[in-house]
This record gives sequence, C-alpha cells and structure tokens, in this order.
Amino acid sequence: MRMPRRQTRPTFRAFLLVFVLCTLASPAVASQDDPLRSWNEGPAKHAVVDFVQRVTAPGGKDFVPEPERIAVFDHDGTLWAEQPLYVQDVCILDRIKALAPEHPEWKDIEPFKSALAGDIKAVLTGGGPALLELVVAATAGLTSAELEAMAKNWISRARHPRFDRLYTDLAYQPMLELLGYLRANGFKTFIVSGGGIHFLRSFAERVYGVPPEQVVGSSLKKKFELRDGHPVIVELPEVQMVNDGLGKPVGIHLHIGRRPIAAFGNSDGDLAMLQWTMAGDGPRFALLVHHTDGEREWAYDRTSMVGRLDKALDEAVAKGWAIVDMKRDWKVVFPFEKR
Repeated sequence: MRMPRRQTRPTFRAFLLVFVLCTLASPAVASQDDPLRSWNEGPAKHAVVDFVQRVTAPGGKDFVPEPERIAVFDHDGTLWAEQPLYVQDVCILDRIKALAPEHPEWKDIEPFKSALAGDIKAVLTGGGPALLELVVAATAGLTSAELEAMAKNWISRARHPRFDRLYTDLAYQPMLELLGYLRANGFKTFIVSGGGIHFLRSFAERVYGVPPEQVVGSSLKKKFELRDGHPVIVELPEVQMVNDGLGKPVGIHLHIGRRPIAAFGNSDGDLAMLQWTMAGDGPRFALLVHHTDGEREWAYDRTSMVGRLDKALDEAVAKGWAIVDMKRDWKVVFPFEKR
C-alpha cells in the first residue's frame, strides 16, 4: 500500500512567511527600543553610539572598565536652556529684589542699581565680578539648609518668560536620553557647571537622575558653627571656587578624582574641560551642543553674551570632536514638544 506523501512544502512556506514578516518588522521594533529616539540619525548620534559600544565591549581593544567610565556634562546650554539669561542668575536677581528694602543703598550702587532696574545687559557687561557680587549679597550668611530651601522653593514656581513653563521643563529631551543611555551602559554621570553647587543640587537628581555627590559647581567658602545649639554650615562672603573655564578641570580633579573619558559642553566655558578629558590615554569622546534652532529654541554662538561658542567650536572642528547641530540632529528639543 502506497503511503500518502507528506505535506512539507506548506509548512516550509509558512516558516518562510513568518521569517520574512519578522525581518521586515525588526526595524520598527529597533526604532521603538532606540534609547536615543529623540536624536535624528546622523554623525552626532552615530559617534555617541559607536563610542559607547566600543568602550563597553568586553575583550575589545577600546574596552574601559566600569569604574573608569566617567562622563561629565556642563549644565547651562548643554542640559537645559540658558537664554536669555542663566537660570541661576534669574534666581539671584529675584533674591536681590526681595532683599532690596533692607538695603536702600543698593539703588545707587552697581551692579545692584542695574539689577534692581532690570537692566540685564548692564549687569552682564560687568561680567563675572558683577554677578559674583550679587551672589555674595544674596546668599552669604545663609545656612546650607536655608540655601537648599530657597533654591527648591524658587525652582518649583519660577517660569521661563518665553515658554511660560517651569525652568525644569526646559531640560533637553535628547540629553535626558543620553544620560540614561550612558548610565545603562555602566557610566557614572556628573554635572560640572559654573553655576552654584547648592542651586544645582536642589533639583539635579529629580530632573537628571544625577545625585548631589555627582554635582560639581561654583561655591563660596563655608564654616561650621552652632546656632542656638544646632550645628550648621554657613555661607561666607568669600569665593571658594569658580567652577568655570579653567576652573572646570580643577573641580573635576578635586571632586571626582578621575579623568573623564567623555565630556559634553556647549560653550567656550567648557573648552578646558573638554581639552582635559581628551588629553587622557585610551578612548576619549568630546561633544559640543551647537545652538542652531532659532524657532524651537535659540540660534547663537560666537557673539553671544550668554553661552558664547567661539574658540571651542574652532577646536572641535579642527580635532574632529562631535558637534550636535540642534536644528538638524534633534527631533525634539524639550520633553513637552509633540513627536
């Protein structure tokens, strides 16, 4: 008796159909799982991914052990919007106005006169020394707890004049994704900013997932004392550290103790930090955020009084550092934008 022929062909065809469908569907799945989904495909995104893959590949020639995977980020203009004025400066100006009734002499003394009149251009013209004088007047004598409370209260209610949103809503979505991507690959992420360390620590963990001990910033000198029998740390009217420009590598050395292997900035104030990072041995990565989107954010670089990008841009081009063209490379800028 002749046995019936086994029907193998339909089974093979079914298998082939499933395989083809899965293959065709895989790009969509990969896209959904893309940790940098707010980045457009291009040189900047590819450079980031390539670096991370190289330094995390066990046995690879560029493999870096986890304890050495240190990434440092500037804050203003790199992680959130810095125009038309650095956010902490807005906070300080509000504080100066609140204290003005106790200091009638300020109405005739610079930079207080310009600050109280709302002449921001005049305040900025005074440069770092003028802003530092305002910071000292606004914070000296406060305890660390009072400073933290003041900063948290202000940042919880202050709104950006252009977007009418909380300043913390203006963290860059692509950079939030980048922070998460690096941490998921064994990196320890630090914020290294010219801003005040107490101000940054009041929201850095909530907004960026960066804990207080991984924030490096400018600071006044401090002292320990007993107030009504309670131990406190008090701000003094003297500069401890200006963590900007040439001060950033020093701050990294003092606070972190390891040279980073990756650094991210947006201005000439970050140049020394990027140079220090790239001067180390082994694989290195540097990236600049170039503000080119005047519609969704701002377009500025070489002549801006806030976040000037001039020498650092030239060096990035000359040395082949990664450069984010915000208009071209980011699908969205802020988390609240529609995708």
